[in-house]
Amino acid sequence: MNSHPNPLRSLDLFCKVVDNYGDIGICWRLARQLAHEHGLAVRLWVDDLVSFRRIWPTVDTQAHAQELSGVTVLHWRGQDGQFTPDDVADIVIEFFGCEIPPGYVEAMAQRSPKPVWFNLEGLSAEAWVEGCHTLPSPHRALKLTKYFFFPGFNERTGGLSFEADLQARRQAFLAANEGPAFLARLGVTPEQAQACKVSLFCYDYAPIPELFAAWQASPAPITCLVPEDVGRAAIEAFFGTPMRAGRVATQGALTVRVLPFVPQTDYDKLLWSCDLNFVRGEDSFVRAQWAARPFIWNIYHQDKNLHHTKLNAFLNIYDPATPAVADLNRAWNGACPGEPDWHAIWQTLQTQLPALNGQAEQWVQKMLANGDWMNNLLSFAARLAAEDWKTAENGLK
Repeated sequence: MNSHPNPLRSLDLFCKVVDNYGDIGICWRLARQLAHEHGLAVRLWVDDLVSFRRIWPTVDTQAHAQELSGVTVLHWRGQDGQFTPDDVADIVIEFFGCEIPPGYVEAMAQRSPKPVWFNLEGLSAEAWVEGCHTLPSPHRALKLTKYFFFPGFNERTGGLSFEADLQARRQAFLAANEGPAFLARLGVTPEQAQACKVSLFCYDYAPIPELFAAWQASPAPITCLVPEDVGRAAIEAFFGTPMRAGRVATQGALTVRVLPFVPQTDYDKLLWSCDLNFVRGEDSFVRAQWAARPFIWNIYHQDKNLHHTKLNAFLNIYDPATPAVADLNRAWNGACPGEPDWHAIWQTLQTQLPALNGQAEQWVQKMLANGDWMNNLLSFAARLAAEDWKTAENGLK
């Protein structure tokens, strides 16, 4: 019997912000969850505090180190720096292969016991992910091994990330009918709240004019809620007026209201309050699934249209993907084989929205059965640490 206590008590998470809000969005959720639910001493190293502040307003963009929601946030200023083994956490995570400082890696190799080292990879439904999940990658020069850990949509991956109380919070929000009051605080009028409510979070290259043209001709009114600066140039061109936070414009059946950026916890409430959510990248994509609402996904563009392969892989396994859902997803990402009929696609999808809610709820239950991404990662890390202890005790190291 191993008499050693679990040595995994601290964790360093390194995040470089490439997609303005997706990278830090995911890392900040994970950091808070790891601290709150697992009692780890978590340090989040992040290179862009300005983007961080957009989703968490209490961030001090000038601070080198600060405590936020039980997490130590460090401004990661570059690859230089001297580190000792005492500076290294028990678990080290680099997000999307962001290459942590060489001095920190050298300190990892000198540490005893060595930390458990992970590269958290991006979310995809492609089959190759299952074969790469948990694969070891030995360091080319040091006695260190990094493990790839993929999120995913089945038990052969790490699953999706969710907080332990997420579903209870959502159910309580819906049971208390808090949506109208929440939207009212964002400026949504009762008349706008009676319309088909759509949240819009997308990349600037999304075909916003085509979508808006279909919406303005809709037989039923549509209220589109869009965060400030998202698709701003296209939205201003469509309405011919400046569109900053608090501004509203109407054309035909379409009313667009520009919202200020809200904290992550309020963004979840926005998703829960809408009839359809347009999301992008990875963080809002996952949160839209947990919202149990129909959604349309705008994927981060990749060379040679590799993102189309990623989109189709997801649509092939996403149970609520009716032909209309698939058609609008492909049109939104430029993945249609021909010219999409935006009006016909939208009219068909709009009639399906009530039924899609039930299917989206069933998808949530299916994903919950795979377990939480961070729970699964920590279980795997504990096994690796136990193996290291056993090897050390047997004198093999």
